[in-house]
Amino acid sequence: MKKLLIDTQSFIWFMEGNTYLPTVIRTLMSDSLCQCTISMACLWEITIKASLSKLAISTDIATMINDAQKNGFELLAIEPVHLVTLSTLELIHRDPFDRIMIAQAITEDMPIVTSDNVFEQYPVKRLWK
Repeated sequence: MKKLLIDTQSFIWFMEGNTYLPTVIRTLMSDSLCQCTISMACLWEITIKASLSKLAISTDIATMINDAQKNGFELLAIEPVHLVTLSTLELIHRDPFDRIMIAQAITEDMPIVTSDNVFEQYPVKRLWK
């Protein structure tokens, strides 16, 4: 089974049925042969930005987490080994949520689903078409 780390924007677009998420990516994320993984950093980012009215989501975070788990998404905790990897990253990407997800993708050797092409400046495989 192929494991994928899903970034915040891709996760929201998938859960909300947003057409900005390319059909190829939506199909991949829906494939039973892929294990979609959501970082706790992603959920933390959604919670913070929604509470600051910088992000509009159609439901509350508890429902979003529950729905993600019902859809088979795994949750990835932030572990000490991820922080060690984070400490070695060049400061190319300035977003702290994206940086920890990059570190997790490197540590866990998972491709990351993101539209953000800055991720390509790190040793991760970015999926987006």
